[in-house]
Amino acid sequence: MEFRTVLFEVADHIATVTLNRPEVMNGFNQRMLEEFAGIWETVKADDDIRVVVLRGAGDRAFCTGMDVKEGIDRHPNVWTQTDPGEFLSPKLNQVWKPLVCAVHGMAAGGAFYWLNEADLMICSPDATFFDPHVSYGLTAALEPIGLARRVPLGEALRIALLGLDERVSAQRALQIGLVSEVVAREELWGRADELARIIAAKPPAAIQGTVRAIWESLDSTRTQALRTGLSYTQLGNPVGKAQVERSTVERGRWTVR
Repeated sequence: MEFRTVLFEVADHIATVTLNRPEVMNGFNQRMLEEFAGIWETVKADDDIRVVVLRGAGDRAFCTGMDVKEGIDRHPNVWTQTDPGEFLSPKLNQVWKPLVCAVHGMAAGGAFYWLNEADLMICSPDATFFDPHVSYGLTAALEPIGLARRVPLGEALRIALLGLDERVSAQRALQIGLVSEVVAREELWGRADELARIIAAKPPAAIQGTVRAIWESLDSTRTQALRTGLSYTQLGNPVGKAQVERSTVERGRWTVR
């Protein structure tokens, strides 16, 4: 596929995807939905890709959701319509390779299709997070449902109910666990790439099994998740251990966060 709405490059086992519609604050249209469906299919099938980094072009925004001027294609039968997340969200596409999101500027509304399924998210000090749906008379459902699985329920509800009247700062996002690190804007992309390289250097079978086990546990009771988790170790550990033996994993170096 020829990409028109994103930049896509693969190097050193890392797929870097840059939302590239800065003139509309990286809002997604139908073309971007289709391109992401292709991206996730490529990432899932290509074992040379071990980690994905997602970032946004321009100075103002990571993404502000759907491009309301262009919109997206909707089937006339309401029961046949699909959620944009079926195109945009990695986990809904059964992609278990880690997603690292580097957020700057505004991250709003439909941007949470990616943020809610990020495995590691960092941001710059200028980042703000909000969901404008209710301010426009729209039910905020899909985005806050996903968000409520990664931040405290009260925080997800506050973001959903206050709409355009309040934005979550980078510092508050760090406090509630939405992001794990705040770095200077000029260092943001480099830091995301650095973290991706650390992950990509590890045995991919162990990484992907870990991602899948943790995310699928969210749909289970604790007991069910633990029992399923055991089977993941039995399936994945022999492959992962063999990959350690073939790799040049550097040991003895670590940092404190």
